[in-house]
Amino acid sequence: MSQITFGTDGWRAVIAEDFTFANVEKVAYAIGRYINETYHKNGNRVPVLVGYDTRFMADKFALRAAQVFISMGIPAKLADRDVPTPVIAYATQTEPTAGAVQLTASHNPPEYCGMKYIPEYAGPATNEITEKIVSHLTDLPYEIDVHSIEVPRFDPKAPYMKALKDMVDFERIAKSGIKVGVECLYSTSRQYLDEVLRDNGIEYKVLHNWRDPLFGGGMPEPKAQYLTDLSKLVVDEKLDVGLATDGDADRFAIIDEKGNYVSANQLLSLLTRHFLKNRGVSGCLVKTVATTHFLDRLAKEHGLEIFETPVGFKYIGELMRQKDVLLGGEESGGCSVKGHIPEKDGILCNLLIVEMLAYEKKPLSQIWAELVAASGVEFAYRRRDLKLTAESQKSFVDKLTNEPFEKIGNTKVTKVGRLDGFKYYLEDDSWILIRPSGTEPLVRLYFEAPSAVRVDQLKNDFDKMIDDMLQGMGAKVLALHA
Repeated sequence: MSQITFGTDGWRAVIAEDFTFANVEKVAYAIGRYINETYHKNGNRVPVLVGYDTRFMADKFALRAAQVFISMGIPAKLADRDVPTPVIAYATQTEPTAGAVQLTASHNPPEYCGMKYIPEYAGPATNEITEKIVSHLTDLPYEIDVHSIEVPRFDPKAPYMKALKDMVDFERIAKSGIKVGVECLYSTSRQYLDEVLRDNGIEYKVLHNWRDPLFGGGMPEPKAQYLTDLSKLVVDEKLDVGLATDGDADRFAIIDEKGNYVSANQLLSLLTRHFLKNRGVSGCLVKTVATTHFLDRLAKEHGLEIFETPVGFKYIGELMRQKDVLLGGEESGGCSVKGHIPEKDGILCNLLIVEMLAYEKKPLSQIWAELVAASGVEFAYRRRDLKLTAESQKSFVDKLTNEPFEKIGNTKVTKVGRLDGFKYYLEDDSWILIRPSGTEPLVRLYFEAPSAVRVDQLKNDFDKMIDDMLQGMGAKVLALHA
């Protein structure tokens, strides 16, 4: 049996290599053991919900997982079509459940599939829960006969769509006359994001709103390079904004009225401003160590508490269940807000940006410019991946642990954070995060500074220092990707 490794958000692997029916059965059995131990000790056998995204064979893998649960005496219900992760997460709270299992690889390439467990609190599983599940991976019986088991189906859509109407001022949006572009990217957001606009009388144009397991030959990731069709649609049709989600609709992305990509860091800052200024709602902010310090500046300006977590929405979600959180977000496009589930929701966050436009009655680019002007700074952000050999990565990490940098170029380091990797805080409000991957010989590099000129200088200074360090160690660099 091939190795099963859980990352920051469940297990992901290449279909037909490691992601096989045999391994799906093994992971489902391990999750089932956890469910029986946690939810069914007193004989009250609440169901586990099972969903899946639009990937190749995801529906078949989901069926097999549900059959394993039923064979273990766990009631299971399977979604009647591919379903967004925030929708199946929300469904765990609409009735007593033992949580949900989602078959998805999110924004990963088409050849991947994945499997994640969402407890009944509707957010990502904590490390403690994941560790308990992993401990059962060796417990799989030699053979499970599941092929003849019938699995009941269910539709999680209606309660979620009602929740959207409770969270978003659709009447204001419709009255504003805003015109919206929607890029479904062949993903689970189709007939959710576009349909809620239609049902509320909002004018929209939609792209790629059908299932394609190959995602049109691209990636189910809402980055600028995969949103060129949406940019063109917004400009050609003179739309006010373009909306996009990733493969399972838990991440979001925006194209402004000029066809320009708006980064997740900008969007998190804009949503924070919108809640404070237009909605009059407050609370603390939560972000990962890799997310913009523009949020720190906004928190300081408005007297808000802000918390920083390791990378992974499970850490944000955990704090959202413990504190009065206004917004929790990460630089990769994951976000949730006060009054909603502690799980990323790309559909809701897209709609909240449209709501912001209806309140402001201004183009998105102008709203951003006004926010920057009011704050007095526009942070510039860059990121790269440094691919090393496994041996070189270990030596690199050991060197940083024992001999942290005191300066980057000519700028003094004021603090080194070790919450997740190595975060160098500099005296001019710039910072660098060096975050080694836990699953591959890769080092993720993040840079932010108060201007584009400064962030490029910072990156160049850092590159020279890293080159010297790696050469001195005799380390081998396999690749450097922007």
